[in-house]
Amino acid sequence: MARTVQCVYLGKEADGLDFQLYPGELGKRIFDSISKQAWGEWQKKQTMLINEKKLNMMNVEHRKLLEEQMQLFLFEGKDVQIEGYVPPKPE
Repeated sequence: MARTVQCVYLGKEADGLDFQLYPGELGKRIFDSISKQAWGEWQKKQTMLINEKKLNMMNVEHRKLLEEQMQLFLFEGKDVQIEGYVPPKPE
């Protein structure tokens, strides 16, 4: 049986993550209250951020920026803003 959580991001009960994907207290918070679907949405945004801002995950400041954006996105419902990015228009 799938594990469910009350997802903070979606605002409803949904399938939870299979295991803790992020370390520490923040990782526990994500595991306890973020769904697979919400995590998938974050991963898309994270990829955009890394690529558009040319982030280097070996750089502590870049990792800190990414973690801050992750918390804003998952727990506060703030969308990721990338200067100069224009989403593709639907066909």
